[in-house]
Amino acid sequence: MTPEQARAEETRAMERTLNAMKQVQTAFAALQSHYPPNGGGKPSQIALQTFDAALEELENAQADFDTLLGDLLDGNR
Repeated sequence: MTPEQARAEETRAMERTLNAMKQVQTAFAALQSHYPPNGGGKPSQIALQTFDAALEELENAQADFDTLLGDLLDGNR
């Protein structure tokens, strides 16, 4: 892998993590709308599933980024 390819891969990993954070933020805001003062305290199944999926993607993105960062810090990239 060339240095340019490595930097591009690292950039994609960071962008994936950032996008996953935004998805969690959006899903959390949607979930909050189901609770007082705006909602009745009963979130929809889709809102819960969306939030759960967003959290899972964030965890996966962070794990992949951590692996790349560890390789970078160890001098393997």
